[in-house]
Amino acid sequence: MGNRRPGPALLEVVVPARNEAGRLPAGLDLLSDRLAALPARAEVIVVDNASTDATAEIVRSWRGPVPVRLLTCDRPGKGAAVRTGLLATRAPYIGFMDADMATDLAALDDALVLLREGRTVVVGSRRHEASVVEGYALPVRRLGAITFNRIVRDLVGGIQDTQCGFKFFAGPLGRAAARDLRTTGFSFDVELLAHCVRRGAPVTAIPVVWRDRPGSTFSVRRHSLQCLIDLARIRARVTGPLVPAPAPASEPVLGPLPALPDRGLPSASSAGQG
Repeated sequence: MGNRRPGPALLEVVVPARNEAGRLPAGLDLLSDRLAALPARAEVIVVDNASTDATAEIVRSWRGPVPVRLLTCDRPGKGAAVRTGLLATRAPYIGFMDADMATDLAALDDALVLLREGRTVVVGSRRHEASVVEGYALPVRRLGAITFNRIVRDLVGGIQDTQCGFKFFAGPLGRAAARDLRTTGFSFDVELLAHCVRRGAPVTAIPVVWRDRPGSTFSVRRHSLQCLIDLARIRARVTGPLVPAPAPASEPVLGPLPALPDRGLPSASSAGQG
């Protein structure tokens, strides 16, 4: 059943895309079909991040079961693209996912249930004990990721994986955090989550099925120094008193969802950070 129904979207998913003409069609197919199965209107926002290939043309000509719109971000950097997309949302629930859809979309069910229950930040974690991770990077990159996350855990509410490309928010909180976001490079996730935490919002990590996809543009050798510089700037930027998290969106929430299989997801009263 399609999801092209009248009225405002209750969920908007941002997909940053820089030269993703090769992977985007398959990713949009997967995402559109999954969103179309939800019992509420959902939309996709693809942010073309200064691409030099046919990324924009693919989105403009896309026809699928849910609306997909194109935004342009001429400033290079995934953080800049995600910020552009999140600030363009209006839905009560918002989030972003990588164009390669490395995170299995079954996690959307879990994220939406938790958002409906009042969680304001829900992120996928490859280091969750119930996660299934296939083909995760070279050992040096994996070690670097573990070290990176240990450095920033105090900024992001204690979660163990800040870099999984699957993050969802209560709309008002996500937009407020995006407005404060200044990091354009690979460390932007840390700053985005830190802006949520400093507003008093806990971060809930959920298990995911994650499959490594070829084509990552991150290089330990080329990008590690810049990441460390960005982290120092982020730490200085987010230091300050906590302010109250925005009130939950007043829009109607998603309608009843079918019961989900137990994949180790914590209950509403016990879901934790990590």
